[in-house]
Amino acid sequence: MSKGNRDRLAAKRIVEQQKAAERRRRVTIWTSVAVVAVLVFAGLIGWAVVAKQDSTDASKLTTPTVAVDDGTAFAVGTGPVTVDLYEDFMCPICHEFETQAADTITQLIADKKITARYHPVAILDRASNGTEYSTRSAGAAAAAAEGGKFSEYHKVLYDNQPEENSDGLDNAKLIELGKSVGLGDAFATAVNDKTYTAWAGKVTDTFSSRGYTGTPTIVVAGKQLQGSNGSIPTAAQLSAAVQAAAG
Repeated sequence: MSKGNRDRLAAKRIVEQQKAAERRRRVTIWTSVAVVAVLVFAGLIGWAVVAKQDSTDASKLTTPTVAVDDGTAFAVGTGPVTVDLYEDFMCPICHEFETQAADTITQLIADKKITARYHPVAILDRASNGTEYSTRSAGAAAAAAEGGKFSEYHKVLYDNQPEENSDGLDNAKLIELGKSVGLGDAFATAVNDKTYTAWAGKVTDTFSSRGYTGTPTIVVAGKQLQGSNGSIPTAAQLSAAVQAAAG
């Protein structure tokens, strides 16, 4: 083969190699575009699913009609000083506070000195072996409030408080306690249908957003009240704080 033919053949091969490289580049580009399109599409689907879930969760939120403080508490009494009590029905320290301060709170309410606002939070679900007793009991308390029996039900829940790190009371027992204070079928249905489960979550989120971390948290006229060294306040300290707030 002459030198001229060899040169032309070499040039032809170079051109063919360049065309092949160009074809591979285009395939790579279109493959990348396709992959990006798939990821974007998948992302849109994922966003739609999450948005739908959020919307569904929001639609499940049922706020008791009798709730106050942005729908997160139940008011007992009509006195001028507001006492907010954040509590978890699984919390043993809440039970301790209830035992030593309940009579004082009841008297302050009767004397029209305070409005007690009870916020049932659910921060101890982890302490009930997966049964979410804190959430269920908070929801049951909401159902009791809707039935006009919050104070009565609040008392029997503490009188029958399960041990921390136990399964807690089952729904049948929660309903039985409700019946013992005069609650009926509507209450039982709300407990079994988890009507106020999402609401309990809202109360807990509000509790956290206000900077509180433990229960019981007692707030008198907007100021958190604590005992010595951060302990729970005594009944006497509560009375003194109310008197100071009243002026």
